[in-house]
Amino acid sequence: MNPAGFQRPFYLVVEGVIGVGKTSLTRRLAELFHAQPLYEPVTENPFLARFYEDPARYAFPTQIFFLVNRYRQLVQQVKPALQAGKSVVADYGLLKDPIFARLNLQGDELEVYLQVYEALDERLPRPDLVVYLRAPLEQILTHIARRGREFERNIPREYLARLARAYDQVLDPARRDDVLVLDTTGLDFVHREGDLALLAEQIRAALARRLLFT
Repeated sequence: MNPAGFQRPFYLVVEGVIGVGKTSLTRRLAELFHAQPLYEPVTENPFLARFYEDPARYAFPTQIFFLVNRYRQLVQQVKPALQAGKSVVADYGLLKDPIFARLNLQGDELEVYLQVYEALDERLPRPDLVVYLRAPLEQILTHIARRGREFERNIPREYLARLARAYDQVLDPARRDDVLVLDTTGLDFVHREGDLALLAEQIRAALARRLLFT
């Protein structure tokens, strides 16, 4: 039994639309569950800012860069941690990549991308639980404005709405038994401990069930 009281070391992924609070919740869950946090290296993608300015031109290199770097980080950090008996809480998983790819790529570029994705994905450990954070679009836009990343200021509202619909479809708990959907409408788990405790208890219960039966 690990330090947080779970049956074994676990791999937990926090997912959701840009600006929904994945990194903030990951940080707090890692502390509460005595796990190793893993954060996506967003600002390291040299194509990202240019993608938001000219999506058609920079979508493919942006997606490939993310895919390769996410895969490399997951291989280098998740597998060794689990093998050493350490739990991992990550603010991303490779499962998000095809969601973005299908929104931004088409034709031969999408086909090539998906072939590379499938070859890499099959080599990675499966998350024990995927926590899908949902929030109203206005709340997400407020979070994006608050953190002030320059390259995110030009993200079109409609793009975020399409992204949210795509996440809803892929991370539908009716289609995947490893997904826990959490509605964070009106919650502030960064500044209000009660809100954090509410989410953490739901996650703890769902994770305990998954570890018991898988």
